[in-house]
Amino acid sequence: MTHNLITRNTTRRRFLRSTVAIGLLTGLDRLLPAYALQPAGQHPVHIDHSTTKAIDLTVRESSLVVGDRQTSAVTVNGSVPGPLLRFREGQDVILRVNNALREDTSIHWHGLVLPADMDGVPGVSFAGIKPGETFTYRFAVKQNGTYWYHSHSGFQEQLGLFGPLIIDPAEPEPFSFDREHVVMLSDWTFENPHRILARLKKQSNFYNYQQRTVPGFFQDASKQGFRTALADRLQWGRMRMDPTDISDITGQTYTYLFNGRAPASNWTGLFMPGERVRLRFINAGAATYFDVRIPGLKMTVVQADGQYVQPVTVEEFRIANAETFDVIVEPKEDRAYTIFAEAMDRSGYARGTLATRQGMEAPIPPRRPRPLRTMADMGMENMEGMTGMDSASGTGGHSSHTPAKSDGMAGMKGMESNASQPAAHTGHGKTATAESSTAMPEMSMPAEAPHSQQGQAKATGEMAGMEMSGKPVKNFGPANSMSAMSPRSRVHEPGTGLEDAGHRVLVYADLRSLKPGPDQRPSEREIEMHLTGNMERYMWSFDGKKFSEASTPIPFKLGERVRLTFINDTMMSHPLHLHGMWMDLDTGAAPHNPRKHTISVQPGEKLSVDITADAPGMWAFHCHILYHMEVGMFRVVSVT
Repeated sequence: MTHNLITRNTTRRRFLRSTVAIGLLTGLDRLLPAYALQPAGQHPVHIDHSTTKAIDLTVRESSLVVGDRQTSAVTVNGSVPGPLLRFREGQDVILRVNNALREDTSIHWHGLVLPADMDGVPGVSFAGIKPGETFTYRFAVKQNGTYWYHSHSGFQEQLGLFGPLIIDPAEPEPFSFDREHVVMLSDWTFENPHRILARLKKQSNFYNYQQRTVPGFFQDASKQGFRTALADRLQWGRMRMDPTDISDITGQTYTYLFNGRAPASNWTGLFMPGERVRLRFINAGAATYFDVRIPGLKMTVVQADGQYVQPVTVEEFRIANAETFDVIVEPKEDRAYTIFAEAMDRSGYARGTLATRQGMEAPIPPRRPRPLRTMADMGMENMEGMTGMDSASGTGGHSSHTPAKSDGMAGMKGMESNASQPAAHTGHGKTATAESSTAMPEMSMPAEAPHSQQGQAKATGEMAGMEMSGKPVKNFGPANSMSAMSPRSRVHEPGTGLEDAGHRVLVYADLRSLKPGPDQRPSEREIEMHLTGNMERYMWSFDGKKFSEASTPIPFKLGERVRLTFINDTMMSHPLHLHGMWMDLDTGAAPHNPRKHTISVQPGEKLSVDITADAPGMWAFHCHILYHMEVGMFRVVSVT
């Protein structure tokens, strides 16, 4: 690893000017942690970890200024985001968390492998931290990389209780860099999160100000033809769904933050031309996926969720809630570059600047058209021929990574569904549901489906409950408004809105672990889990059951190798997080399948992960969109 020192006089003068500027800015962006205020950035950090010293963290409500508005937040040691915690692989950690709130609190160490009673999930791994009490977390750090921490109590994560956590490796890293910056993306609302959820329950598209309009219909008709545009509108209307429902909560209420700063505040990280700069991206958004790019710079991805990957150079990546990506950039010129993190639905953005001195700015990219879901996104790719609908309507279409699809309904009865094609994997035992972990017969759609399902059934020729192979799919009742008829792997696709980006976008299939995974055993059994939801009622669940209706935990046997297969029956992407254990994402790259703690499952996708159940205890498993988890997309895994 190289270590460039700032020695030139001009650089010293720039640094002093930047320090003065920071003093002036603290009055505008109060309660920002040091790493968010320091424009010079960090050189590779070397800390003396020879002794174990307890770290004291206090959770309290504090006044906060976001942009030019004052509000209140739940802070850690008085800042949003919380302070940067930095440890070393192999270190024993002691963290004393004092609760100065008037309600219970907690801190979960996201992505860390530790004892179950230190995981920080109230009601699952411990009782929570009562007002006025202090809880001491003690654990050994067994990994390295970029991680983060956040509350697992109510909506405190949305209200500001989160921060970065960096673990330096015990051994030299497989790449070099001269400087690093932590980039923590988040979404802030001045509304009470409970009010947001109440509004979504009453009207799920309350925050969607980008819905299609009558003038938009005529624009589509002029491009696609009247019949195609009309068929598209009718099909979505019958399903009681909207192709513009990309995100539940949008820039209508959210201000997107970059290290706690609103876009106009423009966080700046400094570099010297020719340096290799490591950017540690963390998505701490409660409900937002971000699309990240730096116009004028390519990014080489070197870590995903804290795990080394074979370097891959891209110009943009989508980061789901709770994911982390480490990238290396090499700016050569004495100029500014905009780090642009655009909300997936294009309703707003967070931004920062890489520059050689404080005060520099680069152009902000123009807003891209808001994306539209397609029938293919809904796992109904093969139904489009029924209406003559063009899958590439609007901003749809497919990535160059996507294999060609079959045309319409040709040969439907003799055709096998994509869902029936197993991934490249052998050794599975009996497939089970998450609820029973025993074989379960397929269930067909009842003749009198719940009202929310009837519209979707009519839209697809009364075949909403049938796969394209003619086999029935599972019916989960009113908790699920649709079933993906031909779910497929989408690890080669960048995601809705990025299909026609015009440059290379990171996809999951690009991620290959640097070394073969430590457990190459075939899975002993497979558990199938459906991601279910009813957008009209704002209900989110697994297998049609919210957490309060799930009778027992999902059982894992200590030491076993088990496969979880997810089928997303909803029109939303879901970032799924398993506590305490790694998920080896099956991209077909075994033995170099990437290890992740959070997996984003796209609409209509069928995706599998392999897990080594090496962590005894009770562990949370949930969607990391906070509002989805809050209404029931949450389960407990029991390892015994």
